[in-house]
Amino acid sequence: MAGKVHVVDHPLVQHKLTLMRQRDTSTSKFRDLLREISMLLGYEVCRDLPMSLVPIETPIAPMMAPMLDGKKTVIISILRAGNGILDGMLEILPSARVGHIGIYRDPKTLAAVEYFYKVPDNMGDRDAILVDPMLATGNSAVAAVSRLKLSGPRSIKFVCLLTCPEGIRVLHAAHPDVDIYTAAVDERLNEKSYIVPGLGDAGDRLFGTK
Repeated sequence: MAGKVHVVDHPLVQHKLTLMRQRDTSTSKFRDLLREISMLLGYEVCRDLPMSLVPIETPIAPMMAPMLDGKKTVIISILRAGNGILDGMLEILPSARVGHIGIYRDPKTLAAVEYFYKVPDNMGDRDAILVDPMLATGNSAVAAVSRLKLSGPRSIKFVCLLTCPEGIRVLHAAHPDVDIYTAAVDERLNEKSYIVPGLGDAGDRLFGTK
């Protein structure tokens, strides 16, 4: 089954994304906006999560009520910028498990290089939400999904703030079963593999580094 691209075009998401794109937005404001957008993206990502009925007592009567099993959901951050989305996601899924994949892009070859990997046990019973603000060349995303698939999760979704046609093509060419959730699909990559118009380097803007 071919993976889909879900563009979350809710007015609140688009408004906050515009504020993040502006070059004079401060580090602290950028961080707050990313957390807020991540919660809104998480709302859409969780739309089809499985539910189970559990017995509860309301003030009026007993009933069987639907609940998520948050322990079956794993949010996996592609370090380091993925942590900005992770924080927001955990606010709406506080019982989710958390994993980390450390990947950096070789500045000369643009190839993805892994330096850290830690995910929960028993991934075969879990739904994985892989998060990274930018899906640009797609190389890091492909490497992260490939590594994650070795643990055999029940499903994988990829969540990003921004992407572009090139990144979507690369990820879906390698992993056509992975749905992408994003706030916007921008025009293209430039010669330095930055998304245009984009918002610059998400990690640098999130952590105040250059």
